[in-house]
This record gives sequence, C-alpha cells and structure tokens, in this order.
Amino acid sequence: MHDETEAFAAEVCWHYYVNGMTQAEIAQQLDATRLRVNQAIQRAKSCGMVKVQIESPFIARIELQEAIRAELGLARVLVAPARRDAYDCHSAVGAALASYLTEKLRTRNWRSIGVSWGMTLEHTINKLPQQAHPALEIVSMLGGTMQGASFNSFSIVSGFAAALGANYSLLAAPIFLSDGVDRDAFLAQEIFAAHFAKLGSLDAAILTASDISARSFLIANGLPKEVAPDDLKQAGAIGDVLGRFLDREGNRIDHPINLRTIGVDLEIVRRIPEKVLAAAGPHKVDIIRAATRGGLVDTLVTDDLTAELILNAGQGLARDTAAE
Repeated sequence: MHDETEAFAAEVCWHYYVNGMTQAEIAQQLDATRLRVNQAIQRAKSCGMVKVQIESPFIARIELQEAIRAELGLARVLVAPARRDAYDCHSAVGAALASYLTEKLRTRNWRSIGVSWGMTLEHTINKLPQQAHPALEIVSMLGGTMQGASFNSFSIVSGFAAALGANYSLLAAPIFLSDGVDRDAFLAQEIFAAHFAKLGSLDAAILTASDISARSFLIANGLPKEVAPDDLKQAGAIGDVLGRFLDREGNRIDHPINLRTIGVDLEIVRRIPEKVLAAAGPHKVDIIRAATRGGLVDTLVTDDLTAELILNAGQGLARDTAAE
C-alpha cells in the first residue's frame, strides 16, 4: 500500500473494528464513497493489517465440530460438552438436540418429522421448552417393544408431539415380527398403508444408534429369543439404526432379523432432506461412523468425549492404511 492509502485504510479499519461504525457512517465521516471504504477494509485484511482473533472458551469445541465434520463428510456437527467425572452419554446430547430442534422449527417450514426411540430422545423431550406447532406432525419410524415404556417408540412420538404442540402418527406394531410371519402380508393391512406413506415424505428424521452389547436396550430386551447377539456379530453387525443391523460400512448385514424389522426402509431414510443422528458414548463410535458411511446422517449431535474418540479412530484408520 502507498502511505496515503495505508493511512486511509488504517483509519477506516479503526472506525470499523474498534468504534463499531458501519461502512456507510465511515464513508460519510471521511467524505469517501462506500465502495472505497469497503475496498480499504478488504485490502487491509488481505495484506495482514487486520488480524481477527477470537478469544472464547467455546473455540476449542467449534474447532472439534469442524474436525469431525471434515472427518465424516457431514453437513454439520454439534458437539455438546459432557461431564467427564460422572459421564452420561444421553443428557448432554439430549439437551443439544433440544436446542437444535427448537431453533430449526423457528426457521424451517417442517411439516413432518420422523423419530426413532431411546433414552437420548427421552432426555431431548425433557429439555424441550413447550412450543406450539399445530401444523407439524411427529411420525414414529419403527415399531416398539413391550418394555422400556418411557423411551419406547410409542412414548417418544407422543412425548415429542406434546412438547412441540404437534400432532403425531403412531406405528402401532412390534419392532420385530415373530418368526414365520410374512412381513409383506403383515404390512399390507390397511391400518399401516397411510402411516408408511407418511414415512416416504418426511421433511426431517431424528435418529439414534446402538451397539451390539447389553448397553443397548434393543439387544438386552428387544431381540427375539431365538436371535443371539453373537449371531449378529458373526454376520458382521456392529450396531443398529432404526432396528436395522449394520456392518462397518453402513450396509445392512445378511441376517434374517433385518427382514423381520417393522419400520421405515433405510433407502427411504437416505432420501429424507435432513437426517439428524443423536448419539454419544465410547461404545457408539463404530456405529456412528458406520451410519455416516451408509448415508444415514446429515447432522450429527454428539458430545466432546465421543467426538475426540471418533477423531482418534479416524487417525488410527489412516495410520493402518498408510502402513499397508
């Protein structure tokens, strides 16, 4: 910059960044055009005269969100701070999801939201402020079990509807059909036709994920008696989304249980405009990565502990690939 131009830019930037004046106000005060003021600001930034430094305790979490977003190839990631001394994989994520949904419902004209089930979504409902969205419908995306009343799919869909002041549509069916029952014939009943039509036109989906261990309510209490967790693992399963058991690449495993699941097909899920996965915990790292690989996630809501583990897992995979 010439001295005169640099002096002008310095004065412009002082008024703009320090005094908080608008470009129009600066132009009037310095008897210059708004274009010249704007160009001075851009030149000052490009030559290093202006350096923006943000001091905030939230910066580290924002950096972590961006790192996870790049690692998993997602549209957005929300990372909630977890309590490390008394870790709970549901509460922080539930609160973050409640905040995200509240904001999105202010700005987006969603008519229908599909919901999964589980304790994370129960925590979300408990954190939602009472709202009024009478044109919104909450749609259950899978059947339920007879146990786990408070976080079963039946209670979750009605709980969201009550908190959001919305209507709801319940899939009144078991999550798994009994062995030998024809799935197509079961779903051909008239009572299911309208519900599954709604599942094909959702604006958004709120999903959860579980691993193959006793920590998963579905594994501990929802599997048919003739299906053992070890059978699922031997078939390549690392967890489930919407009762569909997936391998590490996010593909459905080749196991009869996936043909007995009553819920939305994963191909339909992939076409939903916004798919939000809320999941956290060391035991869910693999299934989170698998769900993203399988095209089931646009937005991930997790906590900082899980985010760090996801990054570490990705770095480990990169090292293994390089070693090969």
